[in-house]
Amino acid sequence: MSFGHPWLLLTLLVLPALVYLYVRLQRRRVRYAVRYTNLDVLASVAGERAWFRFAAPILLLLALAVLCAGVARPRHRTTVAREEAAVILVLDVSGSMEAKDIKPTRLRAAQQAMNGFLDRVPKKLRVGLILFAGEAQVATPPTTNHDLVRESLAGADNFSGFRGTAIGDALEEAVTVARAAISKNLEAQPQTIAFTAAPVTDSPVSILFLSDGHQTRGALQPLEGAQLAKQAGVPVYTVSLGTANGKLDPSNFGFPRGTDPRLFGNMFNVAPDPKTLRQIAEVTGGKFFNARSQDSLRTAYSSLGSHLGRVQARKELTSDFVLVAALLLVGAGIASRFWVPRLP
Repeated sequence: MSFGHPWLLLTLLVLPALVYLYVRLQRRRVRYAVRYTNLDVLASVAGERAWFRFAAPILLLLALAVLCAGVARPRHRTTVAREEAAVILVLDVSGSMEAKDIKPTRLRAAQQAMNGFLDRVPKKLRVGLILFAGEAQVATPPTTNHDLVRESLAGADNFSGFRGTAIGDALEEAVTVARAAISKNLEAQPQTIAFTAAPVTDSPVSILFLSDGHQTRGALQPLEGAQLAKQAGVPVYTVSLGTANGKLDPSNFGFPRGTDPRLFGNMFNVAPDPKTLRQIAEVTGGKFFNARSQDSLRTAYSSLGSHLGRVQARKELTSDFVLVAALLLVGAGIASRFWVPRLP
């Protein structure tokens, strides 16, 4: 916690003076009580309620202390939704995504994790979706209509099974969409966004990239696509999906079983390429996640959903302090009414 006007905390020095005055007043009451001759009445007011008679002054003192702290404008660091933020989801829908080493399949697990991501991000966050296999296409441009993104995500089933994995081309397409989103932000709020000067970690636009395989197609190599993202100042968060022993029935690719030279026995080996995806994240200033199970995939997207589209900010707590002080004052008033003894 920090304070906007910390020097106003000096007002707390008033409290010891008030305590001193209270003690002096109590001593005067004791002297008056000694002169008072009706001992039965004294006994009735100083009996079981002896401890309660301090409730009112203690509550009053606490209320004043909270008020003194409140005028110093207390605040704490928190995360708030970033108005101009956008996230570009990039999903591999190649045939290998039908492998079942991640239950129920890699593709279904990815869809579920991305839906969980949409549940956690701020409602005003613009989210886009790019689907890719041998080629990349924009399924949904960045929008705050997350239901539209969900519909496009569900429609990824219609594209699954396409052959080839063009990681570099998919990154290039994502960077193009990200640049357009940043340009739109610059037009709307040129005073708050610095496209060329801002560090990548401060970029309002991020790319969340999921793939389960090695590059097999495309004009652009993965690290060339990463350099494009770096030049644009856009961090890429990568997720490598699948296990090293992942296999797939070749009939999913349209080949008769046992006829393709890439087959090992009667099954494809569809191991992911975590090394390349890690390098992409490192080059662009993002973060890498290695998802070998449905739980680890869900955890990765849950973590990113709590982080992307938000920014660190200081929330002022003055009104909260005033509310607490008011409640303490009410408590002090009640205590003085029922528990503080009064001499006749």
